[in-house]
Amino acid sequence: MMIKTPRHMAVEILDRVEEEGAYAEPLLDASLSGHPQTKLEDRRLITEIVYGTLRMRGQLDWVIECLYRGKFNAMDVSISNILRTGLYQLLFTERIPDFAIVDEAVEITKKIHRRGSGLVNAILRNFIRKKDQIQYPEIEKDPAHHISIVHSHPLWMVKKLIEMFGVEETTAFCKANNQIPPITVRVNTLKTTRERTKKELSQHGFEVKETAFSPDGLIVSNRTTSVRETDAHTSGRIQVQDDASQLIGRLVSPKPGERVLDLCAGMGGKTAHLAAIMKNHGSILAIDISKKQIDALSKNLKRLDVTIVDTHMGDAREKPGKAFVESFDRVLIDAPCTGLGTLRRNPEIKWRALPADADKCSVLQKAILENAAPYLKRGGSLIYSTCTITGEENEEVIEDFTNRHPDFICIRPPDTINLSLVDDHGYFRSYPHRHGTDGFFGAVLCKRHGGGKRND
Repeated sequence: MMIKTPRHMAVEILDRVEEEGAYAEPLLDASLSGHPQTKLEDRRLITEIVYGTLRMRGQLDWVIECLYRGKFNAMDVSISNILRTGLYQLLFTERIPDFAIVDEAVEITKKIHRRGSGLVNAILRNFIRKKDQIQYPEIEKDPAHHISIVHSHPLWMVKKLIEMFGVEETTAFCKANNQIPPITVRVNTLKTTRERTKKELSQHGFEVKETAFSPDGLIVSNRTTSVRETDAHTSGRIQVQDDASQLIGRLVSPKPGERVLDLCAGMGGKTAHLAAIMKNHGSILAIDISKKQIDALSKNLKRLDVTIVDTHMGDAREKPGKAFVESFDRVLIDAPCTGLGTLRRNPEIKWRALPADADKCSVLQKAILENAAPYLKRGGSLIYSTCTITGEENEEVIEDFTNRHPDFICIRPPDTINLSLVDDHGYFRSYPHRHGTDGFFGAVLCKRHGGGKRND
């Protein structure tokens, strides 16, 4: 059996990300759990190379195209990823000598694609000789192209961001997406308190501080082991969840004893938080279209000691049966979206997203919102959220809905949401470059008693 080095393992993960459309995180988890003997420093190296290469792929590909005389798009996927990982280390790491990076890249190529070893050797050594001569697009002449290459985002995406934010803030947004995000956990208040968990994790060698916005969150840094391997996690006292993601539960703000519908529940991170806010008193119906997600959700709820959730596999686009009409106090739609607010954590999304995706997602989002409306009681609240930043998927969906449903009005989020996260229209918005969180959107809609047209 061939023993694979950390860099070889990183290349194989990147190949699967590209060829299978997989996500890096579960592939890394599976790879590392399958090789428990791998040293801690090697685990960190694999993780850094995989995520670093995905984050900076745009700049790395620019360099390769500057040095390669053939058609880069026609290059073998494994050769491309060997070059990307080699260049990433040469450009962005300092611990390893250049010659060692090149030598190992060549050795990996010999094992995967022997005929490509000469090409890999030539391009990487050529870069070492000419790295100061590589020219990047100038920001003064072409801001979008400069940001796209230097800060590694697709050009169409950068142009869209400039329309939204302007050049300076687009640069800040793209820079933030290329930073390593913090490991953030939500304390499960059904089992413990934030203060006790903070003390527990600190005693186990973690540096811990409270999140800026969520009253239930902790940021864990300088960890010597994965937080998922701690007893706090395995025993259900914490859930890995971004600061902004935790605030969606606070937007819903359910009360103990209420009946809540989580219509696109996924793996149930927000579902479990709703149950904790409700102190495990009341009922939650969690629906998702994927059996795999429902199974993962059920397993997670058991770990967290959540007892008030019923799960159901179903399509959120389908109209509710008569038994469910106007039967829920709160409805949460954490809608499927392009995920452009999570590029720090899921950099592979950058290289898969297409310009038309936001419009395609909005069609689905509008259908889900339309069919969710009848579930809600008069006087109840419907919360629409996404982890993206595009207007097409956010405020335009809400405006389209409220224009056609005058019995729904958009209201400001509850006082538990920091005012810096609420815009002039009463929408919840978070951004990585402004708030240090993932990018989320949320709207709270109230269903009027009596219905009919607005009086305002």
